[in-house]
Amino acid sequence: MSLLQPGATAPDFALTGTDGRSYSLAEALARGPALLVFFKTTCATCDLAFPYIQRLLEAYRNDGWQLWGVSQSPQVETERYAGALQLTFPVLLDEPGFIVSDVYDPPATPTLFLIDRMGKVLYTTYGFSKDDLNEASALMARQLRVQPKVIAEMGDGRPDFRPG
Repeated sequence: MSLLQPGATAPDFALTGTDGRSYSLAEALARGPALLVFFKTTCATCDLAFPYIQRLLEAYRNDGWQLWGVSQSPQVETERYAGALQLTFPVLLDEPGFIVSDVYDPPATPTLFLIDRMGKVLYTTYGFSKDDLNEASALMARQLRVQPKVIAEMGDGRPDFRPG
């Protein structure tokens, strides 16, 4: 498996968002840590994960970090998907050619990469796991020096785990 491991340097990139803006990882990290979520619009596990990922943004809304979705689907499908799930964070288009996905090499969707402001990968996970999402939340809170919040409650009627 070639998934970027904690401690590795996150490759820099710039992609265009569905909003037409350009997003640079180096510029984002100058402001704080970043969480990248690689996904496909046809991924049922992504459908399950995104409401919890959206909760991360809401839990640490004004705390100096970036949350970006990195879509491996065409723009029209990505825009429809982001709208249907009411995603309020930037969704970037890894097209043409999946250049960023080729470098990050996510083994499944969704795959999350938590990157500190120095550009080091702190945490990676793929598929859907409430434990992993809560761990990502705790690590983000530590980076932001705030109290951690549970974003994925066990027993909320949704599965606790689903492979990607």
